Amino acid sequence: MLLALVWLSCAWFGSWPFNPNNATRMFAAIAIAETGDARIDAFADMTIDKARFDGHFYLDKAPGMTLMAVPAVALGNALTDIRSSDVQRVFEGAGLSRYLTLRQRLVTAGLVALLTALASVALLDLVGRATGSRGAGLFAALAYALGGPVWGWSTTLFGHAPVAALLVLATWAVWRGTGTAARPARHAALAGALLGWALVIEYSALLTALPIALWALWRSRHLPAADKRRCYLVAAAAGTAALLPLIGYNLLAFGTPFRLGYSGVVGFEGMQQGLFGLTYPKLDVLYGITFGSRRGMLWVAPVMLLAPFGFWTLMRNPATRDLGLLALAVTLVAFLYNASYAYWDGGNSTGPRHAVPALGFLAIASGALWASADRWERALAALLLAASIAISLVIAATEIMAPTDYQDPLRDLIWTRLFLNGQLRTLPSEFWGWQPWSGLHLYLALASLLCVAILWSLRRERRLRQHC
Repeated sequence: MLLALVWLSCAWFGSWPFNPNNATRMFAAIAIAETGDARIDAFADMTIDKARFDGHFYLDKAPGMTLMAVPAVALGNALTDIRSSDVQRVFEGAGLSRYLTLRQRLVTAGLVALLTALASVALLDLVGRATGSRGAGLFAALAYALGGPVWGWSTTLFGHAPVAALLVLATWAVWRGTGTAARPARHAALAGALLGWALVIEYSALLTALPIALWALWRSRHLPAADKRRCYLVAAAAGTAALLPLIGYNLLAFGTPFRLGYSGVVGFEGMQQGLFGLTYPKLDVLYGITFGSRRGMLWVAPVMLLAPFGFWTLMRNPATRDLGLLALAVTLVAFLYNASYAYWDGGNSTGPRHAVPALGFLAIASGALWASADRWERALAALLLAASIAISLVIAATEIMAPTDYQDPLRDLIWTRLFLNGQLRTLPSEFWGWQPWSGLHLYLALASLLCVAILWSLRRERRLRQHC
């Protein structure tokens, strides 16, 4: 039921297909699916996000999301019998907009929303078992998937939500594989593949994946020597296999596996600073992505205020200390990376999008606090979670990609100009001809039924345990 709730929530809402980050990934997927070529020359004038090599234009991102979108483009073409060459290729043209929206929805609903939903279930299991509280696991899962910007980014082709999900799933795999699992090599292979694919989606995932890899080495130290060797080998093999599509894309696009699209970025001089725009953390930026009204995480996910107390809760318990240290390490790495990036504000963004991979680990800490809280503390935590879900719903239904010129986008754009005026992107309004408010009301009805069922199931399980 949790899987269904999160998937429904992420698949129900959409995002603007002509946002440069969405568009450049989809244009490259269209080129590969329809022509077998990675050049986006035919679409280059419709996006500012592009790379240029030898007079041709290409995707300027890591290719993971584009490769995930290729089957969706092929499926959409087969279902509609329409190719991109059959519509007028103009920016925000009606025909091209319909063409892109359908195929983007196929990717987000079929892959991105599913990854977020699977990660929420992994958190339910991990936090629930680690703390001994099923309610804590549910709290962590909801805080991660619906209590923050992961929800909104799961409606897009940006890599933030998929990377966040893959990191959570890899953490779950390591935790289960180094616990009581009968065959740890299976979980090692899964963790290796998940971390490898995260790198194909976003190169920066290397930084947040490193603490998980080191944690895996620590967690596996007590395994028999033969099991450790087997786990390390299969994890390395699976990770390498996951990277092969990256090599294949580079060969297709550039004729060499050693060229990155970022090295040919057009029009963003900040990418020439340091390593592709990455220099060192700035304290004012760190404040801005945490507390600032323009990009602060706590404005779009106030439930994460609980996380610092949750880190302490985890680390003071010897049984969960390593999990707490991991959660804190990944969170710090994600925020410090964001504070070191030349384009730290993310351009069009609601909240600090480059720090999104930290949300799963902030949720682990928040869930741990729930497990140790008394009745009044849980009431306060529940209010913070409810407020966070309400904020995230408004953002996901309207615009996760707020323009850069709003100092308080949540108040001045998302709520005032979009939500209150009914400018929503819902599945029924985009594809069935419904009014936007009707689409939102149907979602709320379906989601409410699932929430009631989940809470009833949790209460029933608690009563059965008490009876036993």
